[in-house]
Amino acid sequence: MPAIAEPVVEPVVTKRVRIESIDVVRGVIMILMALDHVRDFFGNSGFNPTDPATTTIALFFTRWITHFCAPVFFLLTGAGAYLSLGKKTKRELAQFLFTRGLWLIFLELTVTRCLGWQFNFDYHLTLLLVLWALGWSMIVLSALVYLPASVVTAVGVVMIATHNLLDSVQSSNPLWTILHSPGFVVNSPGRIIFVTYALIPWIGVTAAGYGLGQIYSWPSLRRKAFLLPLGIGLTAAFVVLRAINVYGDPLPWSTQRSAAFTVLSFLNTAKYPPSLLYLLMTLGPAMLFLWAVDAGTPRWLRPALIIGKVPMFYYLLHIPLIHLLAIVVCYARYGQVHWMFESPNLGQFPITKPPGWEYSLPIIYLVWAVVVITLYPLCRWFAELKRRRNDAWLSYF
Repeated sequence: MPAIAEPVVEPVVTKRVRIESIDVVRGVIMILMALDHVRDFFGNSGFNPTDPATTTIALFFTRWITHFCAPVFFLLTGAGAYLSLGKKTKRELAQFLFTRGLWLIFLELTVTRCLGWQFNFDYHLTLLLVLWALGWSMIVLSALVYLPASVVTAVGVVMIATHNLLDSVQSSNPLWTILHSPGFVVNSPGRIIFVTYALIPWIGVTAAGYGLGQIYSWPSLRRKAFLLPLGIGLTAAFVVLRAINVYGDPLPWSTQRSAAFTVLSFLNTAKYPPSLLYLLMTLGPAMLFLWAVDAGTPRWLRPALIIGKVPMFYYLLHIPLIHLLAIVVCYARYGQVHWMFESPNLGQFPITKPPGWEYSLPIIYLVWAVVVITLYPLCRWFAELKRRRNDAWLSYF
């Protein structure tokens, strides 16, 4: 008898089912993030836009709305880690979080520093920013995942709620600077290393997000019934604690020259490090946003959904693109761009701008729109690539 060929069985590729509401919220905050970075390059970065004594209402809220970006991103990173347990063992998840954390720290110290913010390789100035803190948060979470999710959640909540008790601790120890008190870890002639994102509260947000991930195994109705009161409760807690003006933020609010500017003072909470009130102010509305889009993404938010599927890809592209646009505009205006490649000092971060460089808010918003529209087709291409392929390296972008 002729041999009967064995049927070829293709290996089944298991891919994690993505939660659309998480992706769309993540996409929105990534879009907002670009607004803040455009303002860094094209606005007056030496001016504090949230100081009620000197800012304008439009400038204040241009900066304030971007306060939501980092807390929501760290929270959803933790939630995404929990959701990965659907296709990974705890050991596999821990290994992934550890290696990806190291990868993010590497990107912070190389790609985003040299090819994004500064366009130089001299390392006279190094800022430890969001990828630094996110990387360490993932490394810590890689150890915490061996604990019950309820314990990880409790650890995160306690860190968020109590870390402001440490505000009075004054120390020049570099480890303390890294953990809780943003500042210099190296400050010598020719070499500056400055910690912007201290670790303790951001690790707490990521751990709390790991606990939040549990609710995405629930039916939608039950999940929405949890998110709505949670969002209202966190937001109300912010209002009450901020009104009491005793604990939760190192900068008390005060009466200003008008009711509108008093509201600005009330909303002006500390990001470095993120205070309890800063996190309540941002994560409460974030829960309400997750609740609002749980049943589906509105048509007008579909582009944000695409960007939210590839947040790291978008992040790594948007800073160099903004910097390149600044170089083009600078050359057209001044005929030289050498200062765009110099190491900035901290008073003029991220670039040493010539007199008269700063642009008005309408121009900043226009550049922001150009950046997002330019990046959207690239994000759509990369999202489709990730959908079709299951290469291990793609999970690191």
